[in-house]
Amino acid sequence: MKRDWQETVTAAADVALVGIAVTIASVPLLTAGAALRTGSSAIHAIAVGEKVDLRAMWRLFRASLLRGALATTAAAAAALLLVFNVGAVAAGRVPGGSPALAGTGVAAAVLLAIGMLSLVRLGRDTSPSGWREALRWAGRTAWRQPSAAAAVAGVSAVAAVLGVFVPLTAPLLVGYALYAAHAVTNRLVRFAETAGDAFE
Repeated sequence: MKRDWQETVTAAADVALVGIAVTIASVPLLTAGAALRTGSSAIHAIAVGEKVDLRAMWRLFRASLLRGALATTAAAAAALLLVFNVGAVAAGRVPGGSPALAGTGVAAAVLLAIGMLSLVRLGRDTSPSGWREALRWAGRTAWRQPSAAAAVAGVSAVAAVLGVFVPLTAPLLVGYALYAAHAVTNRLVRFAETAGDAFE
């Protein structure tokens, strides 16, 4: 569906508001998973031209708190492990040098792609469960369609870098990163290849 300029501006503002809301809801940290899933669902509604149902979003957020906290803990542990590995290699405490750093970078990009693809799936599947299946689907998609996964990781990394260099824009960029992940996934992922794995 093609938007006129007024609809485009409205959608852009809505995406920014989603980013701000997700950021605020993520402040307690353990709520970040639920906030990101709910934000992804809101972004999906915006992307397809539907109105965001705030009551439904609140219900989804509450239903996602426990599984979201587990997902947040796992993601944080993986990120800390990667940071520790980079620090150890850079300081020369473990062998490997540049190849080890390059391997860590590739691992980080793969994990970022799988994480963002999982959020896209969770944004389209509003059932309380589905976290494990979303992760499996994201892993299969990254394996079968690496170029699409690389594109998702790329747009997400750009948003993250911009957020680091211009911290005031970080809350807005959360929304735009989710929107970009949805847009790239919808455009590049060949759902017909994963007939049983798509958003059904």
